[in-house]
Amino acid sequence: QVQLVESGGGWVQPGGSLRLSCAASGLTFSRYAMNWHRQPPGKGRELVAAITRAGDSSIYADSVKGRFTISRDNADNTVYLQMNNLKPEDTAVYFCQAVNGQDTYWGQGTQVTVSS
Repeated sequence: QVQLVESGGGWVQPGGSLRLSCAASGLTFSRYAMNWHRQPPGKGRELVAAITRAGDSSIYADSVKGRFTISRDNADNTVYLQMNNLKPEDTAVYFCQAVNGQDTYWGQGTQVTVSS
């Protein structure tokens, strides 16, 4: 059974930092590209960052470029999202996604709230 479990969310003041983790099990992690998505309150889900299977390339949404960094540890079956200089508009539920062609899995999400 495939599981993706996010952690690291919480409340932070504007300008602060959080590091999200997504631990995968039940799949060959290195065969999957990994994505982080987020869903702000009352809005649709959007792609935040993506990383290749080997971790040698990544892309970011324009809204987070220069502030967020995606990384992965294939030995530990974990993908990370380092979020710096957080803004209130980053408030959302953050989800990780594993993708290998048409094969895809989602985590349950972790809440990130940025407010003063």
